[in-house]
Amino acid sequence: MTQKVMAIAESINIMGKRSGDAMKARIAGPVQEMAKEETAAGSSYLDLNIGPARKDGTELMPWAVQTVESASDLPLCLDTTNMDAMAAGFKVVKNREGAIMNSISAQPERMEKMIPVAAEMGCNVIALLWGADGMPRDSNERASMAVDLMMALNEAGIPNEKILFDPIGTPITLGADQIASGLEFMMMLPDIAPGAGSTVGLSNVSNGVAEHLRKYLDRTYLIMLMKYGITTAIVNAYDTELMAICKGERQDYVDMVHAMMDGTDPDPSSLDEVGLQHYKTYKALSGQSVFSESWLEL
Repeated sequence: MTQKVMAIAESINIMGKRSGDAMKARIAGPVQEMAKEETAAGSSYLDLNIGPARKDGTELMPWAVQTVESASDLPLCLDTTNMDAMAAGFKVVKNREGAIMNSISAQPERMEKMIPVAAEMGCNVIALLWGADGMPRDSNERASMAVDLMMALNEAGIPNEKILFDPIGTPITLGADQIASGLEFMMMLPDIAPGAGSTVGLSNVSNGVAEHLRKYLDRTYLIMLMKYGITTAIVNAYDTELMAICKGERQDYVDMVHAMMDGTDPDPSSLDEVGLQHYKTYKALSGQSVFSESWLEL
């Protein structure tokens, strides 16, 4: 069966050179060009990330929304830690019910402030499994946070079908344990929150790794998450191979990695170059081989 993942394109970001400079100066052209490029790449949503935007967030987010909506019909994912900016952005979103709020974490002040906004807007919500004490230690802590968030969201009238749980992808440079915990949580999610979706900031897994190597980690990590039914992922839409995986065009590699996750390894000598990249990268991400930046050469 062909598996697909809805891509939330991540590149319109205040930290990016091309988009960031344009956003700061309120120059619409480069932001609109990127929106068109990410749409043409096959994205399902466009993420607009303005970061904390402490000074001018309530003005910047509405500007970004209107700028992008004039260039693309894709639903938006509004991404900021500034809760007032998030609310201001949603006030001008055309397709509120199709949009995503990124994100509501399991931190009391964020839940208190953002859940009523999400309920009023009728939007989808990324439920980020990050609590008052920060990162969950294991899959059970993730499950506990997920239940707390789900109950609070349901109570406000937001059904599971509107919730995307984010188990939090962690850098492989910190070790494979947390990656395994996130996958364990994904296995538990259908029982915890029937009908809910899921997402992950895919590039977190390769954070801190040399730029030219990051794409290999992101691609294989997505395939690993697909085994447990990940529904969306925040991705680099400019990576055509990654987008091909999202679109269901690399099912042979997906099947190979999933078989490895079930304990059946292929003969490495039988693999083509891309298959071998996934094989070696899976070994590193699963902790079966020690991660170093030469993992593809071993």
